[in-house]
Amino acid sequence: YDGKCVFCRIAHREEQGTALLPCQYEDLVCFRDIKPGAPHHYLVVPVEHMGNCKTLKTEHIPLVKRMMEVGKAVLQGNNFSDLNDVRMGFHCPPFCSISHLHLHVLAPASQLGFLSRLVYRINSYWFIT
Repeated sequence: YDGKCVFCRIAHREEQGTALLPCQYEDLVCFRDIKPGAPHHYLVVPVEHMGNCKTLKTEHIPLVKRMMEVGKAVLQGNNFSDLNDVRMGFHCPPFCSISHLHLHVLAPASQLGFLSRLVYRINSYWFIT
């Protein structure tokens, strides 16, 4: 836990302004992005403080898979069912504004605006899917 990290504070329910969405795993939380790039834009965050996506190792594959499961479940819980029109990924440093691992879940990807298509570009130098 890092008290200076806003995602740690959100995960520990210390940020009153951030509503947590239903999540099937106790070690993950999900909430809406404050600057949405799509009609549905959620962040899936581990409760335990972790670095950015560059710190992920082979043993983190199950964690990333669960993060993606949560993203899909939240979309479906918010009446979005076309899972072929979804973009999920991580920003690479130095392009991540918060250095606590967080998965962006955006849908419908077909409705991303010009700037969002750049910021969340599939497998770009700054965003890995």
